[in-house]
Amino acid sequence: QVQLVESGGGLVQPGGSLTLSCAASGGALEFYTVSWYRQAPGKQREGIAAIAPVPDGEQTNIADSVKGRFTISRNNAKITVTLKMNSLKPEDSAVYYCHAQHLGYEYWGQGTQVTVSS
Repeated sequence: QVQLVESGGGLVQPGGSLTLSCAASGGALEFYTVSWYRQAPGKQREGIAAIAPVPDGEQTNIADSVKGRFTISRNNAKITVTLKMNSLKPEDSAVYYCHAQHLGYEYWGQGTQVTVSS
């Protein structure tokens, strides 16, 4: 059983940066497609970034809404997946969730709050 734990959320001023991390207990993430989603109050959950499994070349996909500002990557040990967020805007405020999928199995983290406000 894989458990995902997000960390790194918090309060940041507009234009600032945050780095979120998704760590897996019970297994490494190298064989998983790992995605970051976010959900703001009253809005649907939105997929914003994804990284393919290591054997598939770790291709990344970034949503248009955050392209050029957010990047997704795995660390060298393939244990964590990081979402680096730059030039943050108030509309980026949301609960950010990590999601991992492999061979029909999928897992969600508990979410971490990101608030962009002056």
